[in-house]
Amino acid sequence: MQTLYYDYLDSPIGSLLLAGDGDFLVELGFPGGKAARRHQPEWIQDSSPFDECKRQLQKYFAGELREFKIPLAPQGTDFQLQVWNALQTIPYGETVSYGELARQIGRPAASRAVGAANGKNPIPVIIPCHRVIGSSGRLVGFGGGLPTKEQLLALERDSIAPALL
Repeated sequence: MQTLYYDYLDSPIGSLLLAGDGDFLVELGFPGGKAARRHQPEWIQDSSPFDECKRQLQKYFAGELREFKIPLAPQGTDFQLQVWNALQTIPYGETVSYGELARQIGRPAASRAVGAANGKNPIPVIIPCHRVIGSSGRLVGFGGGLPTKEQLLALERDSIAPALL
């Protein structure tokens, strides 16, 4: 059985759970919403495996980091991993629809399955599932809650705006 370590990071969107095996981040959990996550009793509390992850997340929330360089090991089906890999290609500050993402992975009729995989993303923010929106342009389906999704999109939009001036 794999040993998992965990710690929490206070962020502008609440206390985030970070969990990993010491080498790879396997989970980032929101404090609220339908995907709220807490540590498991068998996990070991240790902040040291997450120093770099915390540094990068703090820079992201400060609008100073656009691309994470953290070793990740999300656990999921082959299809979910394919969707999560595609999520990481969505540029900072941009959004795509579930249908666009389905087409991108070569499964144009699978927008609902893409949405389901998106909802199972174990490492949100870093694997940017918040950048996926409904085909109408509306914010839909986010495990951390729609206010958190809006906050993340606004953070990215606002940090890009000064660079355009």
